[in-house]
Amino acid sequence: MITIIDYGAGNLFSVKNALDFLGFESAIGSDEAALREADKLILPGVGAFPDAMRMLRDSGLAPVIREEAERKPLLGICLGMQILFEKGYEFEETEGLGLIDGYVDRLVAPGLKIPHMGWDDVEVALPCPMTAGTTDGDMVYFVHSYKAVTDARNISLSAFYGEPVPALVFRGKVYGAQFHPEKSGSVGLNMLKNFAAL
Repeated sequence: MITIIDYGAGNLFSVKNALDFLGFESAIGSDEAALREADKLILPGVGAFPDAMRMLRDSGLAPVIREEAERKPLLGICLGMQILFEKGYEFEETEGLGLIDGYVDRLVAPGLKIPHMGWDDVEVALPCPMTAGTTDGDMVYFVHSYKAVTDARNISLSAFYGEPVPALVFRGKVYGAQFHPEKSGSVGLNMLKNFAAL
């Protein structure tokens, strides 16, 4: 069972639809029991870093996610990927979940539109189980104005938009996709399939 975490800041149903299409059992969960009973967790997210962390804290789910990430695979998507890091600097400095070392800061792309929105190609920096079958030049769908800053050992896929952008990060059982795999066609669906198979 894959539980998609509902904490008030996620694009839940597109992720659920993608998992349904792939034939994987999934559910949307918003309480501690649902997270603890799941085999795997997906943390979606749209909006701003401080708001997402406030909602996670208010819901009481932040410590549960930290604990469960030690025991089972966790995938953060878009903003859900960004809050996996130690802190973010969107509007104000905000503590993240601290599951991957590094921080999130504004994307610097002189002459280019912000947010970085649309299809872009990725490069395999360091293969990991979730990116099996992904090759240089594969296209995925991005919507973001902030990027992760982290050690190269945590970056499996990278993109370039005015500057290098970590596209898929990982540490232990924790994975984070800056792009939307559920909106990235066969490439994204293959990565979701890899995650479900972990």
